[in-house]
Amino acid sequence: MLNHKHTIAILAGGPSTEHKISLLSANSIMKAIDKTKYHVHVIGIDHETRYWLYASGDFLDFPEDTKRIALKNNAEEVFIRNVDGKVVCLDTAGTARLTIDLFFPVLHGTYGEDGVIQGVFTSVGAAYTGVGLMASAVGMDKDMAKRLWRDAGIPVADFICIKKHEKSSVTFEAAKQKLGLPMFVKPANAGSSVGVSKVSKEEEFYTALEEAFRFDTKLLIEEAVIGKEVECAVLGNEYPEASVMGEIIPKASFYSYEAKYLDDDGAAMAIPANIDNDTSENLRSLAVKAFTTIGCEGLSRVDFFLTTEGKIVLNEINTLPGFTSISMYPKLWEATGLPYTILIDRIIELGLARHKRDAELVKSI
Repeated sequence: MLNHKHTIAILAGGPSTEHKISLLSANSIMKAIDKTKYHVHVIGIDHETRYWLYASGDFLDFPEDTKRIALKNNAEEVFIRNVDGKVVCLDTAGTARLTIDLFFPVLHGTYGEDGVIQGVFTSVGAAYTGVGLMASAVGMDKDMAKRLWRDAGIPVADFICIKKHEKSSVTFEAAKQKLGLPMFVKPANAGSSVGVSKVSKEEEFYTALEEAFRFDTKLLIEEAVIGKEVECAVLGNEYPEASVMGEIIPKASFYSYEAKYLDDDGAAMAIPANIDNDTSENLRSLAVKAFTTIGCEGLSRVDFFLTTEGKIVLNEINTLPGFTSISMYPKLWEATGLPYTILIDRIIELGLARHKRDAELVKSI
């Protein structure tokens, strides 16, 4: 009997500020996924969160242009529903166009990384890759995640959390006294350095608050941690594993959104990181602990600072890391011995295994 060839739907785009990065990630995955194992389709999500099913893998205009890349306009609008126990795409007339075994979302930032799309999948009983609903929401909220990590004994940078209606109560002098200079201001719920500002003087502080509040109603003011920026890729469900460590060497004052995704020359990477073995093992262990503390399964990238004195500080977790040609997550696993195509297989297997486990749990009630 032949093995079932699973139908995979890659979800790309979305309404977030990282829409174009999502398209780049989806394009990389489409090129690398083993099409002898899977029937692969793309569902593009536009800025209005309408879903578009593409008949082929040719779903992008200007796929190599990071400024102009966009979804093609030749797709059919669809809706995701559960029909007779199967997850299907229905067209606007209610006709089933595609039955889907698993969704592979690469929707970075809001809507894809904050639990929203995971809620959509859960509502129709769909299998999907990556972190689940609750852990996605917690991981996206830097305030909530840092509080949980701190309670678990994982070192995090000192911070102040304020909500938009409280902004007049926080002054530059008070923040400087608590956190020192420089400091960073960032939205609590935004990914990939969106809305982040480095503050070294008073006139920058209030501008930074306004910039961060463009993206969220809650923000963090954090102390600056001077040291290496090192990252670890984590993969797994019940028994997650950590990759080798990688090091980011920014060519600007900090690792910005543009340096991460759009500028091939925005930062250098050292894989493995230039750190000793004991420190590397400690970081890898902490990465797994950070992952499990907030309930992650599937995959995440965990980012740390390592000071010259050897102090480790957990910066953040990225529960839906980039998969572009210059993204750290697949590069770390490749250096660990897991090539890109095999990594995609493993991510799919983890999503299917979790879905099967959870479905059996529901049946037992």
